Amino acid sequence: MNEDESRLAGRAAALSQSLAWLVDRICALLMVLLVIDVWLGIFARRIGNFDITFTEELARYLMIWMALMAVSSGIAYREHIGMRLLIDLFPSSVRRLAALLIDITAFTFFAVLLYYGVGMTQSGAKSFTMIFGINKAWPFAAVPVAAAISCIQLLLVATRDQAGWNSARQVRT
Repeated sequence: MNEDESRLAGRAAALSQSLAWLVDRICALLMVLLVIDVWLGIFARRIGNFDITFTEELARYLMIWMALMAVSSGIAYREHIGMRLLIDLFPSSVRRLAALLIDITAFTFFAVLLYYGVGMTQSGAKSFTMIFGINKAWPFAAVPVAAAISCIQLLLVATRDQAGWNSARQVRT
């Protein structure tokens, strides 16, 4: 690996790590909000004997956002066990190519998801949620946002790995 490739791999790894750090914090915050929301709903129904109707709907939207956002962190750390097992099936001389083919396939999937997710979000702008009465574009936006971040992460980790960066484990601190 020459110096330019090494520099490119290092920059891609740093950008990937920074993006994953940010997404991890957002997911942690969404998880905290989800736990508080669920506990509030349980307390209201079982202990307080009063009805708070928004907790179930809010929990649903928080969980969707958190789960979809977390996909990009899995990509950044190469922690999808199925993909890792698949790549490890190949001889070491073919693993880099196998990883690239998987990255291209995944990028294509997330790019299509991004494209159709934008349309879904736009159509969701015409309807409103049952309890909050907010525009459904907000919860639906989780799909294109997560797909866009996943596409960015795939480009970064593919650049990092193809330029000879050893492993996603080196990125994690």
